[in-house]
Amino acid sequence: MTDVTDGVLHTLFRSEQGGHEQVVLCQDRASGLKAVIALHSTALGPALGGTRFYPYASEEDAVADALNLSRGMSYKNALAGLEHGGGKAVIIGDPELIKTEQLLLAYGRFVASLGGRYVTACDVGTYVADMDVVARENRWTTGRSPENGGAGDSSVLTAYGVFQGMRASAQHAWGDPTLHGRRVGVAGVGKVGHYLVEHLLQDGAEVVITDVREESVRRITDKFPQVTVVADTDALISTEGLDVYAPCALGGALNDESVAALTAKVVCGAANNQLAHPGIEKDIADRGILYAPDYVVNAGGVIQVADELHGFDFDRCKAKASKIFDTTLAIFARAKEDGIPPAAAADRIAEQRMAEARLG
Repeated sequence: MTDVTDGVLHTLFRSEQGGHEQVVLCQDRASGLKAVIALHSTALGPALGGTRFYPYASEEDAVADALNLSRGMSYKNALAGLEHGGGKAVIIGDPELIKTEQLLLAYGRFVASLGGRYVTACDVGTYVADMDVVARENRWTTGRSPENGGAGDSSVLTAYGVFQGMRASAQHAWGDPTLHGRRVGVAGVGKVGHYLVEHLLQDGAEVVITDVREESVRRITDKFPQVTVVADTDALISTEGLDVYAPCALGGALNDESVAALTAKVVCGAANNQLAHPGIEKDIADRGILYAPDYVVNAGGVIQVADELHGFDFDRCKAKASKIFDTTLAIFARAKEDGIPPAAAADRIAEQRMAEARLG
C-alpha cells in the first residue's frame, strides 16, 4: 500500500493547511491540459482567485501549490472585505511551450463545469489576453480586456495596494506614512514590481532592485536611471542601509536563511505566500522586523477583478484599495494588543469574518 502520510490527501484532509471544500483535477489530452482547481472556502461567496501557469517539478508540487494559494485567497478576500471565498487554479507546464488557444478553451470548460463556485482571473504565467480566451467558454472569468467587457491589467491596483500597505508600515515603524528618504529594495520588477517602483520614486524613496529577467531590469533603468541594480535577491536583502524589503516575485521568499540575513526593518511586498513555513513569522518578529502580511497588502488586484463582476469602475476600486492602508494599521494594532506577530493577527481577523459568515 502506498504511504500517503506526507502526501496530498493527508494535506487535504488531515493537516492544518487543508480543510478545502473541493479540489478538481482536470485533464484534456487533446490540448495537453493538466490543471488543478482548488476551492478552499465559499463561506463568504463564490471562490475567487487567479490561474497560475507554471512548469512544476511534479504533479504533487502543483496540487500543493493550488492548496496553499487557494487557502491564501480565502484570507485575502476576507480581509479585503469582499463577498468571495478563496480559490486558485494551476495549469501544469511551461506557458512558453504549451500554452495554446485550444488548451485555454479546455480549461475554461472545466471552470464553467463548477457552475459559478469558482471565478478565475490572471496570475503568474497568464495574462489579460488569456482570460479573454477562457471567457469564451466560461462566463465566470475576470481580468479580461476592456474590449471584452473587462477591467484589464490588475497589476496597477495590486501595486497601489502594496504601496498603501508600505505607507502604513512606515507609519507604524517610524511615525510617518511616507517612504521619502527611505531605501527600499524590490525583488522582482515584473507585472507588479515595476508599478511599485514608480510609486516609491514619486514618494521620494531611494530604490534598489533585482530581477532574474534582464529585460525587466532594463525597463526600469531605461526609464529611471537613478534606480540601483544588484545581482540577486541575496545581495538585495543584505544591502547596507535598507529600510524596506519588498518581495514581489514568487512565494517562499522569507525562509530561515533570508530572514537571518535581512537588514531591512520592514518587509512589505506583492508576492503571495512569502512565509516559507509556519513559525517563520515569529522569527521575523523576534528580529524586530515588521512584517506586513502579503495577502493583506497585495489585495488590490483581487479588489479590481471582483469589481469587474459588477461593472468595473476604476475610481471605486482605487478607493477600496486605499483602505488597505487602514486595514494594515489595524492588523499591526491587533498584533500589539494580542502580543502576536502581524501575520497571526491578520489570520485571526480573517478567520473571524469567515466563521461569522458560516453561522449566518
